Amino acid sequence: MLSRLIPRDEQFFDLFNQLAGHLRTTAQLLDQLFAEPNRTTELVKQIKDVEHLADQLTLTISTRIDKSFITPIDREDIHLLASRLDDVIDRLDGTARRVVMLHINEVREPAKRMAHVVLRAAELIGKSVAAIKRPSEVATQTAAIKLLEEEGDALYHDAVGALFAGKPDPIEVIRWKEIYESLEQAIDQCMGVALAVQSISLKNA
Repeated sequence: MLSRLIPRDEQFFDLFNQLAGHLRTTAQLLDQLFAEPNRTTELVKQIKDVEHLADQLTLTISTRIDKSFITPIDREDIHLLASRLDDVIDRLDGTARRVVMLHINEVREPAKRMAHVVLRAAELIGKSVAAIKRPSEVATQTAAIKLLEEEGDALYHDAVGALFAGKPDPIEVIRWKEIYESLEQAIDQCMGVALAVQSISLKNA
């Protein structure tokens, strides 16, 4: 009875949308990085700046969980979704830093395509998070993200296979295998976010 009299803190949904927006921005910047490697230094810094904002927002969400008497969804689910969104952003930041660390000056086509898959998945995640109270819409976005995950897996396997074709340069193999793996993991993590959103949406329908 008491829980009906105390208002729930609905601002968590706004915070989720903000965090999904940071993911979309990070993915856009990474997509630009692979399209315009001459801007690597500038774009890596911008990605790091957004990653810091995402970390601060994730901390805000965690603090708000502790301070809220009643939350609109389970506390564990709030933490799960915030953490998964932040983890993808961290992964994209790590991918960008690997481009610098591995001295990538010329970008291979599969990396461009995989980065664009990440961007498309991030855009769909934004739509899914915004529709979290509408399970049918979330299901549509989840299905679309699943197709992108499959596309990303295919790109990854083809790209790694091409690295070992003929007489490969061992240094190039090391460099690009690490980049491809990081991008593929980011795509998989996007699927993890989508499944978390879908689970929360269905649980609270």
